[in-house]
Amino acid sequence: MVRFGWSAALAVAVASTAAIAASGLSVRETTKVKGSDADAWAKFGAFCAIKDWHPAIANCEESSEGDAKFRTLTLKDGGKIKEKLTGTSATGYTYAIIESPLPVKDYTASFSARPNAEDSGTTLFVWSANFMAKDKPDSEAKTVMEGIFKDGLASLSEKAGK
Repeated sequence: MVRFGWSAALAVAVASTAAIAASGLSVRETTKVKGSDADAWAKFGAFCAIKDWHPAIANCEESSEGDAKFRTLTLKDGGKIKEKLTGTSATGYTYAIIESPLPVKDYTASFSARPNAEDSGTTLFVWSANFMAKDKPDSEAKTVMEGIFKDGLASLSEKAGK
């Protein structure tokens, strides 16, 4: 009986460690803008609207492959990122990176607008992602993605006039 207890405890510990390792890294950033979530989403929320507010994006082209929708982001340095739209709501979407020069893999993210419960008349944009580092240490991959999110949302906030 004791042997089974130790075995079970070891199995739980191994499974927990594997789950933590498999969960990878995450980044979550928010910004607050004036106006309703519907109005803010209409201005900034289209799948290719990122080209209008993110300072690193030179262009965005949407495409379809069967029922799947994609966007190809052309960075100002010439790099390209291909992303697949994986879900939508009235004021949000989820997506996955398919091809990218970024130091990430298994990248899934969401971008959404929601009413700010702490400040009526304002909207919170929330951008979050889960991913694994690719060809770089975890800390470097996370720092790169945090910078991308912070720069993008700072620019969105500025363009919205806070």
